[in-house]
Amino acid sequence: MGGGTNSYSEIEETEVILLWGSNARETHPIFFHHLLKGVHNGARLFAIDPRRTSSARWADTWVGLDVGTDIVVANAMGREIIAQGWLHEKFIRHATTGFEAYRESVEPFTLAEAERLSGVPGQIIHNMAKAYATAKTAMICWTLGITEHHNGVDNVSSLINLSLLTGHVGRYASGLNPLRGQNNVHGGGDMGALPDRFPGFQHVEVEANRLKFEKAWNTNLPPKRGWNLTGMLNAMGTGELTALLILGENPLQSEADRHHAEHALRNLQFLAVQDLTLTPTAELAHVVLPAAAGWCESDGTFTNSERRVQRVRKAVNPPGLARDDGQILFDLARVMGHDWGEYSAEKVWNELRSLSPVHTGMSYQRLEQENGLQWPCYDEAHPGEMFLHSRLWEEPLKGPPVAFQVVHHSPPVEPLTAEFPLRLTTGRRLDDYNTGVQTEGFESPLRRGETIDLCPEDARKLGISDGEVVRVVSARGSIEAPARLTHSLRPGLAFMTFHFQDSVNTNILTIDATDPRSGTAEFKACSIRVEKLASPTPA
Repeated sequence: MGGGTNSYSEIEETEVILLWGSNARETHPIFFHHLLKGVHNGARLFAIDPRRTSSARWADTWVGLDVGTDIVVANAMGREIIAQGWLHEKFIRHATTGFEAYRESVEPFTLAEAERLSGVPGQIIHNMAKAYATAKTAMICWTLGITEHHNGVDNVSSLINLSLLTGHVGRYASGLNPLRGQNNVHGGGDMGALPDRFPGFQHVEVEANRLKFEKAWNTNLPPKRGWNLTGMLNAMGTGELTALLILGENPLQSEADRHHAEHALRNLQFLAVQDLTLTPTAELAHVVLPAAAGWCESDGTFTNSERRVQRVRKAVNPPGLARDDGQILFDLARVMGHDWGEYSAEKVWNELRSLSPVHTGMSYQRLEQENGLQWPCYDEAHPGEMFLHSRLWEEPLKGPPVAFQVVHHSPPVEPLTAEFPLRLTTGRRLDDYNTGVQTEGFESPLRRGETIDLCPEDARKLGISDGEVVRVVSARGSIEAPARLTHSLRPGLAFMTFHFQDSVNTNILTIDATDPRSGTAEFKACSIRVEKLASPTPA
């Protein structure tokens, strides 16, 4: 199930926190308040990130690894934990499989080899492994710095291996927590906005699940999983996918390799976009359906990163012709020959509860009275689970054991070369969000526009000064942006955001290499060069 195993309050009481590939101070500020309480209560924080981010200011140790070497560091930690005897042998025997294959796979990752491959001093890896493994409670939190790679699934698996090795899962204040990028990303996955899952993470290729939904929906459903976003874009490009409805998404500007995304969207026979604003993607559409703002113009629920389902209440009516997303979908169904009756957010929710066992006990009345509930919540007497997978500690073991995954280091797809000697990684800032659609229309005292961030050493070699407009070039194209010099970066590493695509289209540079299982693009690693612009000739 795609859910964080712990509640926010638990990180306030844990002993060790590994914040891996996440600048939560800026990208998950609400969660970071809870994390800071943990630090103030004595937790040791390790910030594992190529950049010395603002989150690292509160860390006991900043673990500055090279981009794309997360598996190296995780496997070296695993090897050190085994070599030093810090592993939880009873938990491994009781609740896991595949340990011997895992032990063999991490054996080559000595501290010296890990230091050579990742740039992280072996002593720091040793210290982090000891702190994590010997703590009574410990949590690993990660975000897109782990997942937006061509091997993002393997990156996550390497972290899960560490929790199995030490027994830091299935217990209060010990677990694994992917942080969600905005308030209802979790809810989208929970509701089945995935190519292989029905609502409640029920797999579409399990016949009993499919038959249940076929009966409830009075239709035949495909027995095989569908395309993820990467597969959809490829199918648009080849003409296999010819019509598309996009709800609240701006893929023209958010997808890696802008040229590839634009070609795919323009190749569609029919494109409809349902959104809050007229995004650049919507400008390509044949039909635009103006939608309500979910946070104030709609009724329904949101689900946050601790699996807490909360009520959202309509405060004002949508302006003009804009309507609730659900109402639009009901109306589309009607004109396509399926009358679902009158639209009601609660009616839709109650249908979900009847089909998703993990949501069954969450009536609107309970969500109101209890200020939200955490799934799984199996019936109306169930309080909801504060943390997941406690079954792994039950005697005898309830349900199947969990398997260690053998994962191998695979460097970024695009190597550094003499032509493109700098590694560009991308991310977000506190004051803006993704392609700027939701934030750029509002003034912010923090906003400073897009820059190409460089370390002072690289800038000196290139003869570039702070604030100077430069050309940034990759194998896919070039853009211009002001240089910003910062000591948060080491030599050879550059950083940009994708918040200002209308003025600085960062995703022209990024590569569309993707993880074969998740379909996630490698936003965190592409190769670039930075060029001085020619000075204008005096008149």
